[in-house]
Amino acid sequence: MNDQKVSHLWHHLHWLTVLAQQGSYTAAAARLGVSKAAMSQRIVELERAARVPLVQRTTRSVRLTEAGQRLVDNMRASFEQIEHSFAQVRDLADVPSGLLRVTAPVAFARQQLAPRLTDFLREYPEVRIELDMADRLSSLATEGFDLAIRHTARPPDTHVAWTLCTTHSVLVASKAYLRRAGTPQLPADLQTHNCLHYLRAQDTPTWTLQRVGTKAKEAEERITVPVTGQLAANNSEALREAALTGLGIAMLPDFSAQASLHQGRLVQVLPDWQAVGAFAEQIYAIRPYSPHVPHAVTAFVDYLRRALSNGFAASGD
Repeated sequence: MNDQKVSHLWHHLHWLTVLAQQGSYTAAAARLGVSKAAMSQRIVELERAARVPLVQRTTRSVRLTEAGQRLVDNMRASFEQIEHSFAQVRDLADVPSGLLRVTAPVAFARQQLAPRLTDFLREYPEVRIELDMADRLSSLATEGFDLAIRHTARPPDTHVAWTLCTTHSVLVASKAYLRRAGTPQLPADLQTHNCLHYLRAQDTPTWTLQRVGTKAKEAEERITVPVTGQLAANNSEALREAALTGLGIAMLPDFSAQASLHQGRLVQVLPDWQAVGAFAEQIYAIRPYSPHVPHAVTAFVDYLRRALSNGFAASGD
């Protein structure tokens, strides 16, 4: 095959590596910003030029043949180096620019992240953001994300993690509910209340609370209470909305309760006790290890660290 013919196939070869990474024509086409038909046509043209099948097609996914996998393995480092080199050159302008693909949990993204994007994008008009709101844990490298926002106790060791802020769990209820059902004075009182809890695998839901101001090792000041309630959900917004209607007492991350507490629509229950272990206590920005971090990523992380520096106290903005 002559040089002219090979150079004609550079795009085809790159698209094959993206197809291998994404695992389906639909996902690969979306990642490249092209149609599924165009994606399929390029692969057919590449197979015709190579004179061997490169992809095994099924109704739901694709898998590379031995020849296709060998080709991708041999090219992967070269394309990564090209991407790395271009990113370095682009950043010589010292102006954050380009597409930034971010994934974040639904509740946090809706309540805390999305409202802050406008200010960032106005500050950096050459940056574009694609925000994926999903509670599933995405594979950043496989799905092409530049950054993930994670509410977690421990970020993966295989990634770079920046701490954005701390977060805490709070017990909240509406004033109407407390007038009707009474205000708990001690953690044990929760057993007589309609407790709206996060949906987890455990058979009997429990809430663990520790008296404010005590050290974690002081076990006598930590109490675990079995709770029951009419609603369990795996989304803090759903629990918050139920609490706002007066259904019961909810345990929420403070970032989910912040606005309603500030507005007086919810009040904190058992303020002398701190919930322990219900949710992680750190918000992180996470990205895979790489020798070069684009200016857009560092600018966005720095912006979020400033914007979230005060955490989510009820008195916050």
